Amino acid sequence: MKANEVLTRYAKGERDFRRVNLRGQSFQGQNLSGADFSEADIRGANFNKANLTGTKFCQAKAGLQKRWVTVLLLVSSIMSGLSGIASSLAGYLVALIFDSNSVENRVSGWITLVLVILLYSVILRQGIGAGVAIAIAIASASNITFDIASASNITFDIAFASASALALALASALASFASALAFASASASAIPSTIAFAIAFAIASLIAFGLRGFVAIAVAIAIALILVLLGAYLGWRALKGDPRDAWIRTIAIAFAATGGTSFYKADLTDADFTGATLKSTDLREAILTRTCWRDTIKLDQARPSNTILADTPVRELLVSGNGYHKSYVDANLRGANLKGANLNQANLKCADISEATLEDANLEWAYLTEAQAVGTDFTHANLTGACLEAWNIDSTTTLTNIDCQYVFLLETANSQGSRERRPHDPDRVFQPGDFEKLYKKIINTVQILLRNGVNPEAFRQAFQKIMAENPAITSDSIQAIEKKGNDVLITLEIPEATDKGNFERQFLAVYEARLEAAKQTALLEAEKSHSKDFKEIVRATLTSHNSLNPIISLTNTAKTESDMSDNSRNFNIDNLDIDQSQANNPNNFNVFNDNARQVNTINFTSEQKQSLAEAAAEIQQLLNQLSQTNPTTTNKEKMIVVGEVIDQIDNNPTLKAKVINALKAGGVEAFKEAIDHPLVNILMATVEGWTEV
Repeated sequence: MKANEVLTRYAKGERDFRRVNLRGQSFQGQNLSGADFSEADIRGANFNKANLTGTKFCQAKAGLQKRWVTVLLLVSSIMSGLSGIASSLAGYLVALIFDSNSVENRVSGWITLVLVILLYSVILRQGIGAGVAIAIAIASASNITFDIASASNITFDIAFASASALALALASALASFASALAFASASASAIPSTIAFAIAFAIASLIAFGLRGFVAIAVAIAIALILVLLGAYLGWRALKGDPRDAWIRTIAIAFAATGGTSFYKADLTDADFTGATLKSTDLREAILTRTCWRDTIKLDQARPSNTILADTPVRELLVSGNGYHKSYVDANLRGANLKGANLNQANLKCADISEATLEDANLEWAYLTEAQAVGTDFTHANLTGACLEAWNIDSTTTLTNIDCQYVFLLETANSQGSRERRPHDPDRVFQPGDFEKLYKKIINTVQILLRNGVNPEAFRQAFQKIMAENPAITSDSIQAIEKKGNDVLITLEIPEATDKGNFERQFLAVYEARLEAAKQTALLEAEKSHSKDFKEIVRATLTSHNSLNPIISLTNTAKTESDMSDNSRNFNIDNLDIDQSQANNPNNFNVFNDNARQVNTINFTSEQKQSLAEAAAEIQQLLNQLSQTNPTTTNKEKMIVVGEVIDQIDNNPTLKAKVINALKAGGVEAFKEAIDHPLVNILMATVEGWTEV
């Protein structure tokens, strides 16, 4: 069926395209969401950037068309032939051991044999990459040695070592890649033909070299065959996922997927590939959220790029659904479809399972310590005995109809030997629905840690501001106040859609500002108390002595001693301004003359008085208007009115600037005195922190 026909029928509402032949058709950028291509032949089809949300490809056959398989096998055969030639060269050099006419040839033969053993020992243990590096190093060293030998008139040709090393490395790489490409493009049955091709080239090359002697020819052929077979083995090993030659696998699969079915950048959210054959399929940058890969065939030979399918254990779990007692620590399972998976005793510590579906999954005794489970669907999952220490869930996590008798909140036992079982009583288990209720309550709470205890006044003011900005929060929202060493942990119930991080930042910003203000107030009170103590000393001294010769400091005046009358000694003790530099001397204290300055009186400029009066008048008007249109009987209603006033001030930059200037000039108390309204104290508790911004 042609692509245009499929798109036309889809536009008319048809969704059933099962068993159709779509080989080589292009649906690039098209919307085929919800269509059913089960059992269809989609080899070579182009679904690049298509919307395939919810589309079914159950038992579909993806991969290469036959003409592409033929092309790739031809390329593989050519590379096998080159591998055979390189292997025959190495065999020829080893066969020189049996050349009785030349000592130099025999030495070169033995050098080549040693290199064969050395290089293939390294290649089998560490991979072809390490072998090639050693071959290049040997070749470089051989050339340097050859130059020295020539200068010293040494007759034998050490350059044979260089040729041998490079021939061996080339033979291994070409044979490995050829077999990997043959396996990736066709099947394992194609490998014998490529090996046979390499052997034929090797034998033909040896004949061309003109070897003499049955033994020499037999040894050369044997060495060439061994090298060809070892190269084929290395290619097969790489394609099976051996990390030592992962680059061979990556290149072979990428090469084979070039003409295969392509889902590049396609949206495969909730798509179903159950039982599909996906060899040589391009899945680079595709959206694979909740895509089902159960029982797919040859998914390991698809091109996954950086998707979750690139991780072999994760891919095998998605295909088999069996993760019993396996480790997925730190695994990327984001958006994975693990519906019905067996994860009994699996270790998912620190794994990312966000947006994954674990519906009906068996998670008995699984470790979910620090797992990211935001937006994860646990509907009908079995969580009995699971460890949920510090796992991350939120309101988007689905916990409907969880099958769970008990859970543990600690991975390892604490100093009391407890793993914090829930329910606490070992003889009790959760009843149906209990688990969901417990964790839904946890989801809808925020915990705020207050360091070094709690300041009641700062907490009260911060909580009042939070209530003013969030009408749904009341005093009943406080769920618990727990002492944690020197700190205090506050647990608050919040609406479901609340941003917890933003909520905590807002609360702590107000709390810490009030805490700092309280510290400054305490210092000021301490200073006032200290001054008061000195005033009492002065009062007692004046009472007990008939004469006094204090040091009198007159500020803001130009009076001289002769200007002072005897009445200047009749000053007001309560208006004393103690000079702290003289405070430690009981015979010396500075006083301000009553005629000079009154300490407790705040002197405003005319501009400051006008600014304070204007700001106070405008706020008075706002309070009066909102109090008339809104009830103010309960604390919650008062908070709502004050919150509305704050919003209007915030939305009026000119008024806000006046308020801040008035607070800076006269302080909170002066501003309070200028406003006659019962809600002024609540309002001032909120706005006084503005001067600190």
